[in-house]
Amino acid sequence: MAKTIVNVKVDSETKEKAQSLAKELGLPLSTIVNANLKEFIRSGEVIFSIEPKIKPSVWKELRIATSDLGANKNISRTFGSAKEALSYLSS
Repeated sequence: MAKTIVNVKVDSETKEKAQSLAKELGLPLSTIVNANLKEFIRSGEVIFSIEPKIKPSVWKELRIATSDLGANKNISRTFGSAKEALSYLSS
């Protein structure tokens, strides 16, 4: 299949971040763009997600907290009011 050039205006920071991420995946940015264009053609849909993505560092902390909870470790007692909790934290 013959190749052609598509010019798209993108701010430089977006381009740099996208190129960096693509490089981490071992792919040229053009492969990422082509894959997205082919998916658009295949499905006829453009999907914009407003679902927040949890960062890997947050997932790590959640796994630690879940493990601690299961082991009854690093767990504070329950409080009947915010004032009671603040008093506990101040002591």
